Amino acid sequence: MVVTLDSQLEAALNEEAKRQGIAAEELARTLLRERLLAKPRLEPRDEWERELLAATRPWGVSFSDAALSSEGLYE
Repeated sequence: MVVTLDSQLEAALNEEAKRQGIAAEELARTLLRERLLAKPRLEPRDEWERELLAATRPWGVSFSDAALSSEGLYE
């Protein structure tokens, strides 16, 4: 498949690829894969699911392996 890009899009793609240190073709494949093959977002079916999804936040917390072990869970 051959895709023709306008000059502005091609320049942006080349600039981003250079910044990431990869070929423009690889970046284009990666972006298309992420966009087109991404898992669909969860769509709430009722008010309870809407509230549950609204309550989720990326808090940025990661637990150590020890904290997630069976002994760590009880400490």
